[in-house]
Amino acid sequence: MIAHRNLGLVSAAATLLAAAPLSAIFERWTWLVQAVIAVAAVAAAAALARLGRTPTWAQILAMVGGLILALTWLFPSGDELLAVLPTPATFGHFAELIIGSGEDMRSRSVPVPDTDPLLFVTVLGVGAVAVLVDVLCVGLRRPALAGLPMLAIYSVPVAVHVESVPPVPFAIGAAGFLWLLVTDNVDRVRRFGRRFTGDGRDVDVWEASPLSAAGRRLAVVGLALAVLVPLAVPGMTAGLMSTLNSGAGAGFGGPGLGGSPGRVDLFAALSGRLNQSEVTDLLKVTTTEKEPFYLRFGVADDLRADGFRVRGPSGQRVTGDLPDPARRTLPGIERTRHRATVEVSRDLDMRLLPVYAEPVGFAELGNSWHYDPNLQVVFSNRENSRGRTYSFDYVRSVYTPQALRGAQPLPADLPLRAQQTVTPDVPEVAELVAELIRGKRTEYDKVRAIYDYFSEDNGFTYQLNTEQGTSGQQILDFLENKAGFCQQYAAALAWMVRNAGIPARVAFGFTNGNRRTGDTFTLTNRNLHAWTEVYFDQVGWVPFDATPTYGVPGSARSAWAPNTDAPEESTPQPGAADTPDESDPSAGPDRGPNRFEEGVDPGAIAGDGTPVRSTPVWPWFAALGVLAVLALLAVPALRRLALRRRRGRPAPTFRTVDAPDPDSTDTGQPVVVVGVDPDRARADAHAAWDELIDTLVDYRVRVDRTETPRSTAERLAGEPLRADAAAGTAVRLLCRAEERARYARDPLTGEPLPAALRTVRDALAGQADRRTRLMATVLPPSVLHRWRTAVADTSARLVASGGRLRYRLLRFSPRRLIANRTGR
Repeated sequence: MIAHRNLGLVSAAATLLAAAPLSAIFERWTWLVQAVIAVAAVAAAAALARLGRTPTWAQILAMVGGLILALTWLFPSGDELLAVLPTPATFGHFAELIIGSGEDMRSRSVPVPDTDPLLFVTVLGVGAVAVLVDVLCVGLRRPALAGLPMLAIYSVPVAVHVESVPPVPFAIGAAGFLWLLVTDNVDRVRRFGRRFTGDGRDVDVWEASPLSAAGRRLAVVGLALAVLVPLAVPGMTAGLMSTLNSGAGAGFGGPGLGGSPGRVDLFAALSGRLNQSEVTDLLKVTTTEKEPFYLRFGVADDLRADGFRVRGPSGQRVTGDLPDPARRTLPGIERTRHRATVEVSRDLDMRLLPVYAEPVGFAELGNSWHYDPNLQVVFSNRENSRGRTYSFDYVRSVYTPQALRGAQPLPADLPLRAQQTVTPDVPEVAELVAELIRGKRTEYDKVRAIYDYFSEDNGFTYQLNTEQGTSGQQILDFLENKAGFCQQYAAALAWMVRNAGIPARVAFGFTNGNRRTGDTFTLTNRNLHAWTEVYFDQVGWVPFDATPTYGVPGSARSAWAPNTDAPEESTPQPGAADTPDESDPSAGPDRGPNRFEEGVDPGAIAGDGTPVRSTPVWPWFAALGVLAVLALLAVPALRRLALRRRRGRPAPTFRTVDAPDPDSTDTGQPVVVVGVDPDRARADAHAAWDELIDTLVDYRVRVDRTETPRSTAERLAGEPLRADAAAGTAVRLLCRAEERARYARDPLTGEPLPAALRTVRDALAGQADRRTRLMATVLPPSVLHRWRTAVADTSARLVASGGRLRYRLLRFSPRRLIANRTGR
């Protein structure tokens, strides 16, 4: 029963360790605290059930009951009895949480916040796995099968994480499973008695059991292969290796864009790249178009209270026939066909490909890539963009304001309008939009009224570092502070256009930048950008960029969406690009105090106006980790050195006493008598002998605890130290001191025991091989053996104390009480 109890506790701990990979999908650690409570309730219920020697099915019911009580306390509905006893309303509340978890899984991106539905299903799953692991390990004694439910926990982050799960949580879970196997096998192997090597010889104190040593080696090798092989095989992971191999991080889209496109937080990923102080080349694009518009790769069109979200794309393979907008001709719309070639660097790692809007044909792409004509994005669920080169044909559409004014409002029952015009209820935004579009009759005029509102005349400026508001709504904070960067401008414009009843969304991509060689543009993380796209009937999605041009290098403006901060006469013609340069006053540094390139932190600008390259932080963490490992490795050596110094400095073996002098005429005058302190001399002799034994253990010389000191000295002087007469004499001296300390009335005093120890140690070190000397210095076997013995003794005392407590509790066992009553 004691072994079963220990195995039950280890099963619960191993389940929690196996849940470590769940940390990759949650923003905070609330799930872990609640999972610990649930698993503790399951383990406590199992222990109480086994205390009464109940059958396995009763133990399962007890564990399920403990899990239900824990869930009731953690996720109450308000109708519980005594806060932990569930009612029918409680189970109804649980069903609502499960339904809500499905909605959260579809709508939220990784890492997810602490919502009750997601926390409930997580704690429920971990608790159910704890029940299964306990049944398999304790009830059926099949701990190897417990790896299956533990693996089920790990499969959850693997399935939903946008990138490969970090290896450290996997290593923690694997360690828990190995712990479970070792605990079960210790009880099975313990029955064999004393350890032996297989050739009839007992295992010395410094030697590990061959069976356990082989098991540890296999476990370490297997765990190392399981962690390192996926990191080394191309295509299996892009997490740790990419981070270590690139000073700029895992690349834009590493942790944020690497997984399924339906779980991408493009806003967070874009913000992370823009705030980096180091400039990284991400791609090169060559196009036949003289002044192209923005290169795009993603769209966020699911508006919620906390901002725009990305929906999972769906579409056809790019190798098939794609929709060609040039086949539709409308007055006031000019469509031209162009070709572009994109070379993606290895720093841009995502499951989306940058393309110009409205592509009609691709080359160098296989069947793994698909095109969503509604979102106008190219995506893949198996491959990524890193290091890829591809060409495609696309159609560039240029609109006149008259053509957009002719677009009619979409029908109210049209699914596109119903989906793309839903906005959270923020009365302040609705009132502002109603005021701006008052008197506007066409859809385009309403959009232009909202678009023109984001101008410098109304107080809007470009800033990377924005102030926190107090309204509780990010859009209200932005509209009140009137300072932000492209993400906020794009999201605010799309939100307000939707409030006007017109479909709008946020697009992500690259501007044209300011590094152009002929027809080739080199785009960096500084050119990442977000803008708004508005849908017009019979026309399609039309781009509007409300971000101030001076904050966007390579900004493009058009006749339908001109630069609102530029003079009226400088409005570009249809299709022309308005790229800020040195001759443009609107792009100069004298326009205001907040004129910096997008993504360049003003605090990271040097005196000459160039960004300061920050030193990567990971080398410092790596150095700290190495120092911590070295410090841990040095603990045994320091402990051995301290013990040796304490034993090598014996205290004086003399003591002084006051006694009357018999020859003195003054009988009352005491004299000082110096004598030998036998207790101190014995302690020094024992310390010297203990140091000798530890030295023998360190240098792998056989130690027999049943030998007398004289037999040990003669054996050492005859075999290991035969060639060194001084060492043999020193060993005999230490032996004589130990014998006198043990058996004689008067111990040996006045002998140089520390010098004898040094002589023996030097002789043994001179005869040992290099590996033995290194281990004796760095990881002394005597210290490790003493620690193992201390841990075993402590564990034995705890087990004995637990056994005594159990026997006391058995007095109140229901079975015993019933048996006693029946006997009477």
